[in-house]
Amino acid sequence: MNMELNQNNNIKEIISFIRSEHDDEALRLALEDYHDKDIAETLEELSPEERRKLYHIIGPERTGEVFSYLKDDVDIYLKEVGLDAAAKIVEEMDTDDAVDLLEQIDDTIEEKILEKMDDKVEEEIRLIQSYDEDELGSLMTTNFIKLNILYTVKQAMRELIRQSEDNDNIDTLYVVDSNGLFCGVVDLRDLIKARESDKFNELVITSFPVLYDHEKIADCLDEIREYSENSLPVLDQQQHLLGVITSTDIIETVDEEISEDYAKLGGLSSQEDLDEPLLESMKKRLPWLAALLVLGIGVSAVVGIFESVVKEIAIIVCFQSLVLDMAGNVGTQSLAVTIRVLMDEEVSAKDKIRLILKEMKVGFSNGLLLGLASFIFIGLYIFIFKKYPMLFSFAVSACVGIALLVAMLVSSFVGTTVPIIFDKLHIDPAVASGPFITTINDLIAVISYYGLAWILLLNVLHM
Repeated sequence: MNMELNQNNNIKEIISFIRSEHDDEALRLALEDYHDKDIAETLEELSPEERRKLYHIIGPERTGEVFSYLKDDVDIYLKEVGLDAAAKIVEEMDTDDAVDLLEQIDDTIEEKILEKMDDKVEEEIRLIQSYDEDELGSLMTTNFIKLNILYTVKQAMRELIRQSEDNDNIDTLYVVDSNGLFCGVVDLRDLIKARESDKFNELVITSFPVLYDHEKIADCLDEIREYSENSLPVLDQQQHLLGVITSTDIIETVDEEISEDYAKLGGLSSQEDLDEPLLESMKKRLPWLAALLVLGIGVSAVVGIFESVVKEIAIIVCFQSLVLDMAGNVGTQSLAVTIRVLMDEEVSAKDKIRLILKEMKVGFSNGLLLGLASFIFIGLYIFIFKKYPMLFSFAVSACVGIALLVAMLVSSFVGTTVPIIFDKLHIDPAVASGPFITTINDLIAVISYYGLAWILLLNVLHM
């Protein structure tokens, strides 16, 4: 809350500065104290004339940094400055940020901007754009320091200083040979500490982890996170160094993956947002809702089969939601564990069987404890507060307790086996989750609960 308040204050101060009568140099110095993101947040509050004044004051390089934080209306802001100035601004951005920005504008305008840019920068942007969005190459940036393995320590330091004017990812220095083939990395600290007489190639770490441009992002996320490096090199199959993936890119991608999986748990698309057209949102949701409607009708039909139980023992309905909710919760827990395990492609069939058995043991143990608790507390509740006979009260609570045990055991099994089956059929296991498994578990819980009530209360105890 304090951070949000501070940001709002910063935005107000920036707007106040821009609308003041200070000269351009004074404004430029004042704006240096504010973060690029805060300046980006002010753009929609300013008039086109005020924005053009801002772009002129802070210059193309800083404007590029500000534009990297824009999520909406990028085309409007680029049109305001004209194609030539827009090309200079995009040229100053990190290549991955430039690619993200260009994706948000009209293809015709994008092409015109690219044609006006420096040939080398244009080539780098087009390279990144050539990859599919699920490939690692689409995430990389050319914002890194590249040194030749034939350099001396003095030459490497001189080249580091020269390249750092345009590249700010300098913690890890990437080393290539004269053909651009990746040789390894040098830690900035090691280069700073090195003596001029030391051999530069002896500072190179040759066993550094590498990524390949056409690898799938989802397949590499765990490996990338485990290395915990500020950046990792991206190579082609011939071992040429193409770019790097930074920790910021990794964090953003992990967030996107989590959001996508969360959306799938509800049977939705990861792209669904406030701006999506109504019909598009309906098309994504309707197939799942239709399938769940059929299953829901099945659950209702099963309840209808036990109409005689409800008619004879009306209080039994009071505890239906308890059994159904617990079954759904257990199924979702098992599903979450299973999806995490399935992310490891090296998991064997034996490991999957072990997982199913383990989840069933957990479901049975938790079901036994909660079933006993339900038997005691629900029995006392019916006897004391509802004034039913003790035998009847504890007979009903026994149905609830046993049904809870059975439902939690079976829900653990379903929540684990269904995503494993979907994964075997090469269907994303996250899609087989949420509402789908919950509805199946509802069906199991209803049959367990009302079936027990029909057998125990009506046919055995004749209540």
